[in-house]
Amino acid sequence: MADLVLLAGTVITMEEGSPRAQAVAVSDDRIVAVGSLEECRAALPDADVVDTGAAALAPGFVEPHGHPLISGVATQAPARSIAPWDAPKWADVQKVFSEALTGTDPDTPLWFTGFDALLHGHPSPKADELDAIFGDRVTVVTDNSGHGVYFNSAMIRLHGWDTDPPADPVAAHYGRNADGSLNGQGFELPVVTAVVGPLMAQLGDPLVSAAHYYALMSRGGYTSASDMTYDPKFAAGYEALAAAPSCPLRVSMWEMSITETYTEPATFTAGEPWLTKAGVKLWTDGSPWVGNIAISFPYLDTETTRTAGIDPATAGGAHSMNYSRAQLDEILDHAAPKGWQMAFHANGDLALDLALDAYEDALNRHGLLGSDHRWRLEHCGAGTRAHFDRAARLGVHVSLAPFQYYYWGDLLDGAMFDPSHGARWQAFADAVDSGACVSLHNDGSVSPPTPVTNIATTVTRRTRNGGMHCAEQAISLEAAWRAQTIDAARTLRRDHLVGSIAPGKLADFVELSADPWAMAPDELIDSVQVTGTWVGGRRIDLDEFLGAVAAGDNSAHAHLAERKATGCC
Repeated sequence: MADLVLLAGTVITMEEGSPRAQAVAVSDDRIVAVGSLEECRAALPDADVVDTGAAALAPGFVEPHGHPLISGVATQAPARSIAPWDAPKWADVQKVFSEALTGTDPDTPLWFTGFDALLHGHPSPKADELDAIFGDRVTVVTDNSGHGVYFNSAMIRLHGWDTDPPADPVAAHYGRNADGSLNGQGFELPVVTAVVGPLMAQLGDPLVSAAHYYALMSRGGYTSASDMTYDPKFAAGYEALAAAPSCPLRVSMWEMSITETYTEPATFTAGEPWLTKAGVKLWTDGSPWVGNIAISFPYLDTETTRTAGIDPATAGGAHSMNYSRAQLDEILDHAAPKGWQMAFHANGDLALDLALDAYEDALNRHGLLGSDHRWRLEHCGAGTRAHFDRAARLGVHVSLAPFQYYYWGDLLDGAMFDPSHGARWQAFADAVDSGACVSLHNDGSVSPPTPVTNIATTVTRRTRNGGMHCAEQAISLEAAWRAQTIDAARTLRRDHLVGSIAPGKLADFVELSADPWAMAPDELIDSVQVTGTWVGGRRIDLDEFLGAVAAGDNSAHAHLAERKATGCC
């Protein structure tokens, strides 16, 4: 590649000593100089000077918690999205159903993704309801949370489950009628995979679907991502995407502790700057949207929770833990001596207590307390200042989920939980003020890959519908931008490569239509648009990337369909 000097209206570096610049000098895939045009020309005298046309050039956004490959398989065509940001209410979902029925081959199965009983205001469908809509057309609907799947009688017959209903797998279950037959509902990952995997194998090219999700993340401004449910069977798919021209994402992986290889090293042909295995992931509890998070306070008995099928008498509580303390200790003792970075999904306050207790004891047992281990807590919906203070003391990083507040905040406060807990959900200020390293994530496909919306949510404390709850939990634009760039890179152990614009780092940038610091916080979502990204000193051409993946021989990746999982969080 030719040497380049890139210009923009302003360069936002995220470097404390020199936060702004006029130009960036790039040689091959690295940043050589940052400063004035004259300084950058002096560093690379023969470089081409390119005016990006961007109002601001910033470090590419970093997604510290996502699932890019499987999110593509789960949400992109041939699947049809009914997620609340695409189909806000049940009436909108019904329109998508109708269009699919009339606009496709009647012999082709239908798959819809993104149902959410809380936001759609409709109970999770069963086979009888889907039968009335789709008749004998094989149909599956997957829950946006990743924890549920709904299917009609034609799908039950396709599997042979009408005459031989399956037993419940470990840690999952099917909904059943009084006689033990299936009612068209299933819950947790093993059942979701059993229902949808064989269907996906019939429908399309999973690698192409994954490429389209890569492109969606790139349009949001992401240049670095993570897979928090990595399985070694995904490796070939990630290698193929990384090898495609104009690949827009670098990916770090956390292998699920349920695999047999979770503590084994992994190497990738693409090389460490593109693909790397970083750690081990597990879930201490479940999802707030389906009632299986470990909380010390109750769900409310309201029309909202009743419609969503959340029973306050049984939802939440310590029984929602996915692991005992002994099981966590065993996993930590297996992984910690090998240097892996641990990541615990934890939404409820009891789940956070369990995770922190296990972390503290393991860090002490293995002589890691005070080291730069960067073990992680994910989501932290019900996290309190005490949780975050403890995380900071232990050196544990905190990755928050602004989308939980942005999309569900108006329901969390008063419709799902009492205001003392629901209003302060996703306590951004408490986390930042604790001194812990804080990052922001979208957890695709649980929410769209929109880092600017993440930042705006933490700064304004505004929900999608304009509500505001516990305004004192808003944070500064500086802290929010850091949480989506350099601090997210620290959480990925990639801050030596990405997250800021500094000499020696990879030349990964996002072009913005406006300077975020030049406008009111309430204007960020509407006024700051991503106009392009650069990865390794090259402006990404998504048409080139998608075309190359579609033109390849992807037959070796058909197995990805059978590993299908939705958001998993």
